[in-house]
Amino acid sequence: MAQFLNSKENLVTEAIDGLLSASGGRLARLDGYPHIKVVYRTDWDKSKVALISGGGSGHEPAHTGFVGQGMLTAAVCGEVFASPSVEAVLAGILAVTGEAGCLLIVKNYTGDRLNFGLAAERARALGRRVEMVVVDDDIALPDLPQPRGVAGTLLVHKVAGAAAEAGQDLAAVTAAAKGVISKVKSIGMSLDTCTVPGSPKEDRIAAGKAELGLGIHGEPGVQQVEFSNAATSLMTVLDKIRPHLGTGKHVALMNNLGSTTPLEMSVLTHALTESGLADHIIGPASMMTSLDMHGFSVSVMEASPSEIEALRAPVDMSAWPGLHDVVTVPVTPLPDGLTPIEPIPSKNPKTRQTIERVTELLIAAERPLNELDAKSGDGDTGSTLATAARALQASLDKMPLADLTQLFPALGNELSQTMGGSSGVILAIYFNAAGDACANGAPVPKALVEGLERVSEVGGAQVGDRTMIDALAPALEALPDGIAAAAKAARAGADGTSQIHRAKAGRAAYVPEENLKGHNDPGAEAVALLFEGLTQAMED
Repeated sequence: MAQFLNSKENLVTEAIDGLLSASGGRLARLDGYPHIKVVYRTDWDKSKVALISGGGSGHEPAHTGFVGQGMLTAAVCGEVFASPSVEAVLAGILAVTGEAGCLLIVKNYTGDRLNFGLAAERARALGRRVEMVVVDDDIALPDLPQPRGVAGTLLVHKVAGAAAEAGQDLAAVTAAAKGVISKVKSIGMSLDTCTVPGSPKEDRIAAGKAELGLGIHGEPGVQQVEFSNAATSLMTVLDKIRPHLGTGKHVALMNNLGSTTPLEMSVLTHALTESGLADHIIGPASMMTSLDMHGFSVSVMEASPSEIEALRAPVDMSAWPGLHDVVTVPVTPLPDGLTPIEPIPSKNPKTRQTIERVTELLIAAERPLNELDAKSGDGDTGSTLATAARALQASLDKMPLADLTQLFPALGNELSQTMGGSSGVILAIYFNAAGDACANGAPVPKALVEGLERVSEVGGAQVGDRTMIDALAPALEALPDGIAAAAKAARAGADGTSQIHRAKAGRAAYVPEENLKGHNDPGAEAVALLFEGLTQAMED
């Protein structure tokens, strides 16, 4: 798998220097590359308790992204998924620890515990006051004697960081950290494993499955479960967490494990807020990732008022999304003039049958039209038309089917709301113009032609530009000779678009010519299929 890297050997050091060069001087590093990789605050006041965390790289923005006022004083970085050395941790302790002492916040992995633990012993021997806490928030593996430390560690950073920033002593800062550790619980789910630079990707999770409770280093989880949708996935995770929680106010941290899109994370967050589990939320955001893992994790803790205040305290690093109250979605009425005028329903069995036939044709063509569009666009033409067709079917009982002067504008309004994108707008213009023409006495074929002329005028597309107009214009021109003639003309126009190698309108105008050769325009193909289907229906 191609990645934007230079070399595996310099990956972490180049990434750290990229972060530092863009920090505006807020962060610096010790001169110990490549073995000692320590990032620290340049504004650090050694009269306060220092907070140090770290571990293997590959979890960005953790840990370097949380170095700053109100959180970590320093982060000690290892190679990808590898604990930093004792010398690296010791260098970080010695660099930032003053008389107030230092707290090490360590995730519960053997390498981290040993290296941070020995570094703490050596620092104490050199006269430094050092305490260490171990975060074990992962509940995925209930029989594991040493639960792993995962994204709940970030809540420890924030609460302990607020205490240190406020000038509390080492005992109080340590107690604040332990208080969070005793209550925070985390678990994740992913649809895929991560890609470790320089290593082949492990293909462990089968199609149609999701893995519950896998670790942030890609370790296998507790089980693979059937995947259906975002809501059921989120509920599966919350069902694991609920038995571990108290009855007070809960804070949830919604973490992106790497490559889950912001759109997906927002859908998952909607399910989380609808569950009623959390009173406050942090995220959704990428906070403790596992390289490019396509998954998410949820960390939940029962929080006291002082802990909520600490989590809410502002910090100066962009990686921390802040804590917010969970609220009912605010909804306000549409502005005056935007609420559509509802038409008066009326019945016409023949018109209804025609619309039903057309919509069924578009729904049946969803997949082939998507496949065709994928060759010259973004692969959604079929889905866009099918979605609008289903919505139109559902609204037929509300349509003025007996009066075309009302029906055409009603169709335009419906499609503009349900179709989306430029297609919905184009068809709204088309049907509203056709309705105007009908109201002025034009017969249906003439009204449809006038609608197309208005679309060309507003949208700028003409015959020959490789759009649906290449099929629709000849079809409407032939329509006075019958639906079969219109279908034949539409098919010739649609097939002709395969020979137009340079589109002058629509999304295909941005596609290289070689992608268009030999393929019909999907919009024109949809028009041809529609007329052919109507012809077949009349013959039947």
